[in-house]
Amino acid sequence: MPCSRTITKSVFSTSATARSFLPSFNREQTWEARTTTKVLQLSAMAGEAGMSTVPQMIGSVLCCKCCSISIAPNTANMCVTCLQSEVDITEGLQKHVIIIQCPECDRYLQPQRTWVKAQLESKALLIFCLRRLKNLNQVGLVSAELIRTEPHSRMIKVRLKLQKEVLNGAILKQSHVVEYVLQEHMCESCLSMQTNPDLWVAAVQLRQNVSHWHTFFYLEQVILKQGAAATAIRIKQMDQGIDFFFSNPSHGVKFVDFIHKVAPVRSRNDTQLVSHDPKSINYCFRNTFLVEICPICREDLICLPPRVAASLGNLGPLVICTKVTNNLVLLDPVTLRICSLNADQYWTVPFEPLLTRRQLVEYIVLDVETDSSKAKVGDCMHALTDALVARVSDYGKNDTTFQIRTHLGHLLKAGDYALGYDLYEANSKNGEVEKHKGLVLPYAILIKKSYEEKKCGKPRFWKLNALDMEVDYKDIAQQEKMISEYEQFLKDLEENIDMSFKISTHLIREYRPSMANGDDLPSVSAEDVFGYISSNEDDDSDRA
Repeated sequence: MPCSRTITKSVFSTSATARSFLPSFNREQTWEARTTTKVLQLSAMAGEAGMSTVPQMIGSVLCCKCCSISIAPNTANMCVTCLQSEVDITEGLQKHVIIIQCPECDRYLQPQRTWVKAQLESKALLIFCLRRLKNLNQVGLVSAELIRTEPHSRMIKVRLKLQKEVLNGAILKQSHVVEYVLQEHMCESCLSMQTNPDLWVAAVQLRQNVSHWHTFFYLEQVILKQGAAATAIRIKQMDQGIDFFFSNPSHGVKFVDFIHKVAPVRSRNDTQLVSHDPKSINYCFRNTFLVEICPICREDLICLPPRVAASLGNLGPLVICTKVTNNLVLLDPVTLRICSLNADQYWTVPFEPLLTRRQLVEYIVLDVETDSSKAKVGDCMHALTDALVARVSDYGKNDTTFQIRTHLGHLLKAGDYALGYDLYEANSKNGEVEKHKGLVLPYAILIKKSYEEKKCGKPRFWKLNALDMEVDYKDIAQQEKMISEYEQFLKDLEENIDMSFKISTHLIREYRPSMANGDDLPSVSAEDVFGYISSNEDDDSDRA
């Protein structure tokens, strides 16, 4: 049985939105209201002129029908009950309407061949239902609302409040309930996918020549939040990237344009003739787009080529990539200079990172100068200082220490741990270092402070969404590697607030804050970053 609770958020009043697609109703007042208004106006005019007025009383009449009850005078001289028995303003309106729904993509057919996407109990669904109702322009629509029904009932109910001028100018209001019965029928795109899953027209191949999946984990969340892959008919994980398949070439072009806006990439496309009909001159092509993502990732150590360093005002040449969007943000840890490198500049003179995040080494800070002055570089605060550090692997085994210059003076103190690149014993195949004559490499370059010990055992109050992707691991080792990299990506999100604002998450209701120590951990609060999720979570649960 359908529930009696109505969805008040979908109620339509006589607003500009409703008037854009619904007929305007008669706004004439009833006889009693017009008479009362005129009497009040005459009394006000008499009062202003200093004249005395005699109060007028409006009497009552008996209903001219069989009930003979006392009512206020009106043009029809009938009560509401008798008037409704004489006139039915809903005559000619449908009470049962059949609408077609695709069971695969949950879209609705709007004749003749248009498929409309609308969520259950949404405003878009209410508009679609009202447009399917015939003869609605013969009456005036006051409001419309969805009645809550069970999802398995395959039925949508809409309650309409109508009004119309009837006998002798009297305006009658009446409620009318319309039942919409859902019938399943696949749309053309879903039907072609069921017939032949490999029937794609455009394929976008995302590739990055790196040894980790950190970039693809981040891109997956950005794509989900923006809905960029909503038109993809198939998504498949490959060895060095992800393949997206589309049924329309324009969808593939739009997706490639989206990737250009969120990452430093370059792309090229190829067209292959699949079949053609020489009689009707019809050709069937397949378009393949290869999108190559820049191999530079956040927290990578880079040795800039002399040409690039000169174009950036002799920056570096040893720099740290602090942020990756459609531009690369580079920081010189010695001078605190920051520069931005766009995709066109990078692909003109491409270069590889000197060391990547997989080669980070943990250090322990033995001593830090306290007279370091803080400076804001871009959106972050940094402070140059001298520090005495030692590798954690050597601590307690030998006396090897390093006196280095670091930009993390505002975060580090004696006894802290930090992650950095060991240039004292590093082996790199990058040949850009030899191009800089007289370049002296430091013993180590610290990248960030480490909070691993304080974060152990602390639960997360959020979880990430995931694309509906085909995954085929070659062996168990590859699967364990992906799980480990994904866990590291989650830890990076906890420390980086800027990344957290660009992704789509869900709040975990069962989360309880941990009482463990570690108040100085850089983390994302549930109220500040993900607070907006709780307001929309009820809607998501109802649609599930």
